[in-house]
Amino acid sequence: MLKLFIAAFFVFALWGCTEKANDGWQQLFDGKTLNGWKKLAGSATYQVEDGAIVGQTVLNSPNTFLVTEKEYGDFVLELDVKIEDTTANSGIQFRSHFDPAARNGEGKVYGYQYELDPSSRRWTGGIYDEGRRDWLYPLSLNPAAQNAFQLNAFNHVRIECIGNSLRTFVNGIEAAFVVDTVDKSGFIALQVHSIGNNEKAVNEKIFWKNIRIRTDDIQSSPHIPGTYVVNNIPNTLSEAETADGWKLLFDGKTPNGWMGAYKDHFPEKGWEIKDGLLSVLPSGGAESTNGGDIVTNDQYSAFDLSFEFRLTPGANSGVKYFVTLNEKNTGSAIGLEYQVLDDSLHPDAKLGRDGNRTMASLYDLIKAEKTKRFIKQPGGWNLGRVIVYPNNHVEHYLNGIKVLEYDRGSQTFRDLVAISKYKVWPNFGDAKEGHILLQDHGNAVSFRSLKIRELK
Repeated sequence: MLKLFIAAFFVFALWGCTEKANDGWQQLFDGKTLNGWKKLAGSATYQVEDGAIVGQTVLNSPNTFLVTEKEYGDFVLELDVKIEDTTANSGIQFRSHFDPAARNGEGKVYGYQYELDPSSRRWTGGIYDEGRRDWLYPLSLNPAAQNAFQLNAFNHVRIECIGNSLRTFVNGIEAAFVVDTVDKSGFIALQVHSIGNNEKAVNEKIFWKNIRIRTDDIQSSPHIPGTYVVNNIPNTLSEAETADGWKLLFDGKTPNGWMGAYKDHFPEKGWEIKDGLLSVLPSGGAESTNGGDIVTNDQYSAFDLSFEFRLTPGANSGVKYFVTLNEKNTGSAIGLEYQVLDDSLHPDAKLGRDGNRTMASLYDLIKAEKTKRFIKQPGGWNLGRVIVYPNNHVEHYLNGIKVLEYDRGSQTFRDLVAISKYKVWPNFGDAKEGHILLQDHGNAVSFRSLKIRELK
C-alpha cells in the first residue's frame, strides 16, 4: 500500500511538473546565470544574486542594457522588479533594436520601453521610445495607475504586445495603452540608466526576477473603460476606443460633420482635405479672412477631445470649444481656445500676460506650463487634448502632459475673464454646450485624428 501511494505521488508530481513546463510560458531567466542575455551600449554591471538579476550603476556610462539574444514579435511578458531608491530610474525594452554605428561606434539601443520611475513623477508603466521618439505615453495620461508601483518591494510587471496594440500593467493595474505600427518585433532588455558623473548615485541597484514570456495562444487582458488610448494610426479608432465611446470628428477623407462658422456648408476655399489631413491654407496671417473658421455640426457639453496638429514655421491657429456662434462677430468666432502656435517665431507668444498666449494655453487667460522637451517643433505632430468634466473642471494636455486646469464658471475664472480681451462678451465661457472650432488665422496648419468622447 505504501509503495502504491509513493508511486501515485511520484506520478502526480511528475504530471504537475510536466503541466508547469507545458503551460505555454518560456522562462527567460534560469535564476542562476545570465545565459541567453548579453550586455550592450554601456558599462553598468549585471549579476545574479539570490535568484534575481541585479543591475548596478557606474559613473560616466551611457544607458546600459542586458539584452535577450532572441527577438520576439507578439507576446505577453511578465516579471517582478524592485527599485530601492526614488532617485533611481530604469526600464524594460521590448520590440527593441541595436544600432552598432551610433554614438561614434559605441552603439545605441532604441525602441519601446516600459518605464520604471519611482520618483515623485510616478510614471512607472508609461511607454517611452528609447533613443528615437521620446515619450509615447507619459503616465500623466492615466492618473489612476500612478500609485500602483511600490518602492523597495517587488512589483509585478506585465507587457502585452499583440499586433499594433502595446499595453502595460503595474501590479495588475492597467497603465499605458498605445496603438503603434513602427516595430513589429525586436529584443527584450533590462536597463540600468545612466547617472552621468553623479557620485551619489553610484552602486544603485535594480532587481529583476521571475522573467517569463508567452508567444503562443496569447490573449489581451480586460481593458479598463475610460483608460486613454494613444492611437498613432491617423484617423482611426481602436476597438478599445470604440468601446469607450470615442467617435471620429474627421474621417480623413471628407468634410462630413463640419461647416463654416456662420455658414451652413463647408467653406469652398481656404481649407484642404488631402492625404488624411484637414489643413487650413495660408493667406497672409489674417484672422478668418480666407476660408474662415470651421465648426462641428454637433455641439458638446462634457467631453474628452483629442487631436493632432502640425504647424508650419511662425504659424498661428487654435482649437476652440463652447463656441455658440451667438456673438455674430467679425473675425474668428468666440469660444474658449486651446492655443495652437509656434511659440518661437509668432509674435503672439510674447503678447498677453505672462505667456498666456503660448501653445496649449487657454488663450489670453491661463498659461500652459510646459517644457521645451515636450513640444514638437514645426513640421512635427503634437497631440492636444481637452477634457471638460461634467462638473465643469477643465484640463489641457500637450503630448500627454497636463499643462493647465481650471474650473469653468468659478470666481477665479471670472476674475481672469475680467482682465482679458473677452471681458466685452457677457457670460463668456459659461455656455452649457457649444461647437468645436478649428481656426483659420491665415497660416498653414494641419489637423488629423480629431476624436471626441462625451462624458456623463
